[in-house]
Amino acid sequence: MARRFDIKKLRNIGIVAHIDAGKTTTTERVLFYAGRIHKLGNIDEGNTQMDWMEQERERGITITSAATTLTWMDHTINIIDTPGHVDFTVEVERSLRVLDGAVIVLDASCGVEPQSETVWRQADKYNVPRFLYINKMDKVGANFQAALHSVVEKLGAKPVALQLNWGFENSFVGVVDLITMKGLLWQDDTKGKAYETVDIPAELVEPAKKAREAMLEAIAEFDDGVMHKYLEGQPITAEEIYMCVRKGTLCAKIVPALCGSSHRNRGVQPLIDAVVRYLPSPLDMPPIKALQGDAREPYAVIASDDSTFVGLAFKIAVDPFVGKLTFVRVYSGVVKAGSYVYNATRGVKERVARLLLLHADKREDIEEAYTGDIIGVVGFKDTKTGDTLCPEGHEIFLEAPTFPEPVISLAIEPKTKMDQERMGMALNRLCDEDPTLKVSVDGETSQTIIRGMGELHLEIIVDRMRREFNVQTNTGRPQVAYKEGIRKIAEARGKYIKQTGGHGQYGDVRIRLEPIETGKGYEFVTEIVGGSVPREFWPAVNKGIQEAKENGVIAGYPVVDFRAVLYDGSYHDVDSSEMSFKIAASMAFKEAVVMAGGYIMEPVMDIEVVTPEEFMGEVIGDLNSRRGQVHEMTLRGNARAIRATAPMAELFGYTTALRSMSQGRATSTMEFERYDEVPKQVAETIIARFKGQRT
Repeated sequence: MARRFDIKKLRNIGIVAHIDAGKTTTTERVLFYAGRIHKLGNIDEGNTQMDWMEQERERGITITSAATTLTWMDHTINIIDTPGHVDFTVEVERSLRVLDGAVIVLDASCGVEPQSETVWRQADKYNVPRFLYINKMDKVGANFQAALHSVVEKLGAKPVALQLNWGFENSFVGVVDLITMKGLLWQDDTKGKAYETVDIPAELVEPAKKAREAMLEAIAEFDDGVMHKYLEGQPITAEEIYMCVRKGTLCAKIVPALCGSSHRNRGVQPLIDAVVRYLPSPLDMPPIKALQGDAREPYAVIASDDSTFVGLAFKIAVDPFVGKLTFVRVYSGVVKAGSYVYNATRGVKERVARLLLLHADKREDIEEAYTGDIIGVVGFKDTKTGDTLCPEGHEIFLEAPTFPEPVISLAIEPKTKMDQERMGMALNRLCDEDPTLKVSVDGETSQTIIRGMGELHLEIIVDRMRREFNVQTNTGRPQVAYKEGIRKIAEARGKYIKQTGGHGQYGDVRIRLEPIETGKGYEFVTEIVGGSVPREFWPAVNKGIQEAKENGVIAGYPVVDFRAVLYDGSYHDVDSSEMSFKIAASMAFKEAVVMAGGYIMEPVMDIEVVTPEEFMGEVIGDLNSRRGQVHEMTLRGNARAIRATAPMAELFGYTTALRSMSQGRATSTMEFERYDEVPKQVAETIIARFKGQRT
């Protein structure tokens, strides 16, 4: 069976942005103008194609990334529409891991917002070429140039405007194309499907000439022939400009910028043109770095149908019709429905029962998937997010996406015995879908604890359990995911000796704890010389420390960012066992943490509040009362944008409180920034609570 389309004409792109910048509305217009859908959906009316979950339509936000495929200018485009809310940042992370290009959407009245910075850093991490779409040019306070300036200032990027806005706010009617030097005017009576190409209006001729000159100066360096023409003052063709912009975009030296108003159906078609013209096909991307075989030797995955099949499972979804659905990006080779593949990460064989083309929550069966495809697979049982798929006997290991640690927890309990039976299955399935959702059982209270990225994240999880799995639960108050750290190097000895009638227990270790760089987690090394602790007991020592660190020492929270060094000890020929060394290591660890100046850390959030001027004093006062620190205040249209940091523990219910103090006119967004040591008074309260629970 031949390819459905030329791989050179394939684009795998994501539409990413800060919450409420207009990603889903933009995607909806793209689908409409490409003929993929025949009725325009509206977020306010809850009838969009890409936001298909009940919770998404009720709340007007995107919760889970949705994939779709369309055709434009003889090219096939796979699009993933991602959430903007920080609680669902995992969806952006795993989408960017498998995409070749991205459209970064900015609100024209706000420019770069906190989550815009986050998605930009995520795109940098995976070297994803991108361009900017400055949306909402019809909004009060819209300013194309100010939005571009914020990209330079906050992201350190080099935006190159390929258009000028024709009017702004209520008078925004179209754009000036700086490449063809023509005006594009949209017609409302066709829902934006038709637009006229006209001469540039007199008042925009001079600004357009200046902007075109700036554009040519920025792109000429990417081709010697164009540079020569530019310096000689010779005319440069549109095709030459397209070529230079493409080269600059692919090497990430420039970021093309377009503008429009997706809600008003203006500016979207040039955006789709830009996807085809400037963003890469799988062939334009460098070979994917991977590891091969037991020796984990470097291996380059070449984008070719003739190469060995290599795919990455980047998302798991529970589908009411087909069961477990695994989203896979095919990096090389071909995979057929009904065949078997090997999950190298887990060492298991998996059957490809069905292959599906995806359009939000709708599916279309296909027989084969080729290099560059993003498809759904039905039939996998053990595959998880981040697993590499390949042929058996030719093990390849791709780099899996990395996900942030949860910062908030919630105790949940089933209402009835029947709910109890269903709850475990529901949580297992939801954890398969969402790598940032963690589930554990409190050893002392036997409560089930779910941990996630924020209040909204956990609220959605509980709501999904009720709707999709019919599990009714009671929930406790959200709790902060504190952590413990150490200040200095400390050594301790753990000795566990137990004599009985037969074999006794004997374990004796000396360990040293050393603080390491924040975010590094945990390292275990040995400095044993002469066999004072035999090699076969080293894993038991490591395991004893790992188990002890999870329940902490100071207040029962996980200890992080330290290196444990096993440097000495002793053993008994008969009585020593793995269990005795595990217990000895746990004892030594607990003593060493106290000696190393153990302390408690809390998650600190980066928060932005946009408020009318008259409420600014009250908002700042409230942030100060929540142990917040204000770092920046800027004008944003008629409002003030306040950038601050505050501990997660003080921000429960903040959205409701802010609404109340501003008569519903202020908005806020927050995202995790770092862990910081808690103040002494707060630490004493946490420790006292921990000791009270144990007595």
